[in-house]
Amino acid sequence: MSGFSGGAPAGAGDRAADGAAVVVVGSGIAGLTAALHAVASGCRVTLVTKDALEHANTRFAQGGIAGVMFDDDSAAAHLRDTLVAGAGLSDPEAARVLVDEGPARIRELIAWGVAFDREPAGGFVKGLEAAHSYPRVLHAGGDATGSAIERALVARVRAAAVRIVEQAFLRDLVVEAGRIVGVDLLVGDGSAPVRERIAADAVILATGGAGQLYAHTTNPPVATGDGIAAALRAGAAVVDLEFVQFHPTVLPGSAAEAPFLVSEAVRGEGAVLRDEQGRRFMLEVHPDAELAPRDVVARTIAEVMAAQDGRPVLLDATGLRPTRKQTTAFLAARFPTIDAAVRERGDDWAREPIAVTPAAHYLMGGVTTDLSGRTSVPDLYAVGEVARTGVHGANRLASNSLLEGAVFGARAGDAVAADVRSGAWPDPAGFARGAAAPPPPAESGAVGVPFSRAALQELMWRDAGLVRDAPGLAHAASVIAGWRGRALATPVAEADHEDANLLQVAAALVAAALARPESVGAHTRRDAPAGRMQEIRTGTADLGPETAPSGSVLRQSSHGPARDGAAAPPAAELVPAAPEPLVAAPEPAGRDAPAGRMQEIPAGTADFGPETAPPESVLLQSSRDPDGATPDRVRGDRAEVTAC
Repeated sequence: MSGFSGGAPAGAGDRAADGAAVVVVGSGIAGLTAALHAVASGCRVTLVTKDALEHANTRFAQGGIAGVMFDDDSAAAHLRDTLVAGAGLSDPEAARVLVDEGPARIRELIAWGVAFDREPAGGFVKGLEAAHSYPRVLHAGGDATGSAIERALVARVRAAAVRIVEQAFLRDLVVEAGRIVGVDLLVGDGSAPVRERIAADAVILATGGAGQLYAHTTNPPVATGDGIAAALRAGAAVVDLEFVQFHPTVLPGSAAEAPFLVSEAVRGEGAVLRDEQGRRFMLEVHPDAELAPRDVVARTIAEVMAAQDGRPVLLDATGLRPTRKQTTAFLAARFPTIDAAVRERGDDWAREPIAVTPAAHYLMGGVTTDLSGRTSVPDLYAVGEVARTGVHGANRLASNSLLEGAVFGARAGDAVAADVRSGAWPDPAGFARGAAAPPPPAESGAVGVPFSRAALQELMWRDAGLVRDAPGLAHAASVIAGWRGRALATPVAEADHEDANLLQVAAALVAAALARPESVGAHTRRDAPAGRMQEIRTGTADLGPETAPSGSVLRQSSHGPARDGAAAPPAAELVPAAPEPLVAAPEPAGRDAPAGRMQEIPAGTADFGPETAPPESVLLQSSRDPDGATPDRVRGDRAEVTAC
């Protein structure tokens, strides 16, 4: 074929004679980990990346990586937290893989040079983030965890036997006889990139998400849904695109400044959210207040903003230490990247609260995979945010994304050599598929607003954002269909391809949102009918009773993800049984206890340990006790109790 370089893939009988030829597309934690594990398995690996090798979404991750790295934590607790956050649509088996294999992957990152923050005595610094029942989040460089991981992995890959192709845009996957045989690229940083084909025995997508669908996002400009769009064109199963996580606290963007994420770890340290009048509104919404699941916090902020004519809410970190001087020093040391960004904007967040808004942050859905990253298309794998492993369900638990990238990136890298040798592949019928978007019309008809990327982003923010309804989604579907039927049918430049990819993913996302009329997790329908979900008792689904409080119920969802190619049983949501009334008791005046934090305890059960706690509750560790030591969660000392 004219204009292409590279030969045809090897035949099935001799594909692995000198090591499987594997192309990894993407250079975040998932792609780099997959590449390293594939090389270790004897594969010949080419890693292609859209920008410079170091410029992946991973480097922007501030919050950290969650994992069971402390003796008083447990995999069962991490699993429970993950499933509760997933709101009934997580795959418990995938979540078990995550929490069981996560510690080994974190130790691997340490061996590869990631220096997670440590206490003076040598132990890891513990970080508490929303919806975690234990402070199991590790950070590096305070709020620069992703950057530290990216640097270490990039150095490791550059030293390994990996061919690296930078400035390479994924134009398409190459499919022959129903199998993936390579990638079609536009290579070069300029106005005239060269079209190149790289043959492969297997391709691992690690292209990240699609945050650029929205007018407000924490994602970098490269997050244009390229991998999802290419997978859709190749016929791969894609599911759960309606589940978009909006980060609650982002410094608003402007013509001169991009939006800037303010890590959830800031709230984990005790910062609170206030409206214009100074009212701490999250206390009225959820027992975990500012540490409620992200979808709850983001939607509440949006509601408060609407009530104050769209003006941002305030994140108040002024009380994290007894004096302003101490708070200034703490913020600069604990959150150096955020502190610099805030001060560059002329704000002093140790002295006064700062304005924040929600923004699109993470896509829970994506290309459906089994537990080793295999997709419904033979020889195509997906890992990281482009994939839907089943771990996150309807809402991702904070700091599980880096862990998922490491765990499932390693699994795909470990599996690919054996898969190529055997030629076997799971039955495509076992992979869950979402609602299909209608094809673009042959005749576009009238479109009220001409297409531009900004117009698409505003449309998606308004009609398929934090809160959706049928009329808005139908309007978005109609406009997107009209745009897709116009001049973008034959993209030429990289930006044209990106726009086409965004439109294709937008159409699929809107179709998925229309097909799910109930509200669940990060997908909120203001027109949701009541009673859409069936409740079943703990232990009767795929979540064993050892991972759930005895007073809980499991809420059965309508479908579940595939597992290693087999049709999966439905996933389950852990929800609380009817809780006892709560009374508020003041938290001990610990050295760093935030002002206004309350310890929530069912009436009449103060000063209890776990053996006497009500069965429908779960202990959540509070801030340090007066002498600065971390309280013992097993004893139940100074613990917060909240319903699961």
